[in-house]
Amino acid sequence: MVLRNGFTVLRFYGGYAIACGLLFAGACTTQYDKVLKSSDYTLKYRTACAYYETGKYQKAAALYEQAAMYYRGLPQDDSLNFFLAKSYFKYGDIYSAEYYFSQFCNAFPRSPFIEEAYYLHIIALYEQTHRYELDQAPSYKTLSAIDEFLYAYPKSEYVAQCNEMKEVLRQRIDEKQYEAAKLYYLTEDYKAATAALRTSMRDYPDSRFREEILYLMVAAAYKYAEQSYQHLQKDRYQAVIDEYYNFVSEFPESKHRKEVERMFENASRQVRKGQTKDASTETTTTNNQ
Repeated sequence: MVLRNGFTVLRFYGGYAIACGLLFAGACTTQYDKVLKSSDYTLKYRTACAYYETGKYQKAAALYEQAAMYYRGLPQDDSLNFFLAKSYFKYGDIYSAEYYFSQFCNAFPRSPFIEEAYYLHIIALYEQTHRYELDQAPSYKTLSAIDEFLYAYPKSEYVAQCNEMKEVLRQRIDEKQYEAAKLYYLTEDYKAATAALRTSMRDYPDSRFREEILYLMVAAAYKYAEQSYQHLQKDRYQAVIDEYYNFVSEFPESKHRKEVERMFENASRQVRKGQTKDASTETTTTNNQ
C-alpha cells in the first residue's frame, strides 16, 4: 500500500514537473516569438545582444538580421553586423558566417572589429576546404584571403594561426598536384605526366614529394622515349639523361637509384646508336653528292 501510494505520489509530482517544464518552455518560446514578430527594432537589437551574451546564438542571429536594416547608417551599424556574423559563426553555420563576415569587411573597413572579422572570415573559409582528393578551389580561395590578411596585419595576434592554416593548405594542394601527375603516369599518358610533374615542381619546389616527383620525371621521360617513333627517340632519350642527372644530383642515395641507373644506361646506348646512325646517313648523303 505504501509502495502503491508512493508510486502514485511519484507519478503525480513527475507529471506536475513535466507540465511545469512544458509551460516554462512555452513561455520562453512565446517571448522569443513575440520579439521576432515585433516592429520594435530597438527591442530586437537589445534582445539579440542579450541572447548573444547568454550563448543563444541562433536566436541572436535571427534578431540581429531583422534589426540590421533599421540600424543601417546608424552608429550601431558596424557592431550589429559584426555580432550578426559572429552569431552565425558561434552556432556553427559556417556558410552564413563566411558570407556575413565578407559583407562586413567590405562595408566597414575602418571598424574596430575589422581585424577580428577578417580573421574569423578566414576561419570560416578554412572550414569549407576539403581533403586533398577533392576539389581544392576552396583551398586556393582561403590561401588568397590569408595572404591578404598577413599583408594588411603583419603584426596581428592571429599571424601564427594563419601561417599554420597556410601550411596545411599548401601541403594539401601539393599532394593533390602530385597525385594528379602520378595518375597520368599510371594511366600511361607520359607526355601529360611530364607536364604535370613540371608544374608541381614549379609551384612547390620544396614539396615533400620532391624525390618521387623527380623519379617519376625520369621514368615518364624514359617511357615516352620508348614509345616514340624511331626518328624522335634520340632527342627524347637525351631528355631522359638530363632528368637522370637532375635526380641523382639531389638524391644520390635514393631507393630508386638502381632503377634510374638502368634507364640512364639504356638511354645512353640509344643516344649513341642514334648518333652513329646520323653519322652514317650524313656520310652516305655526302658520297651520293
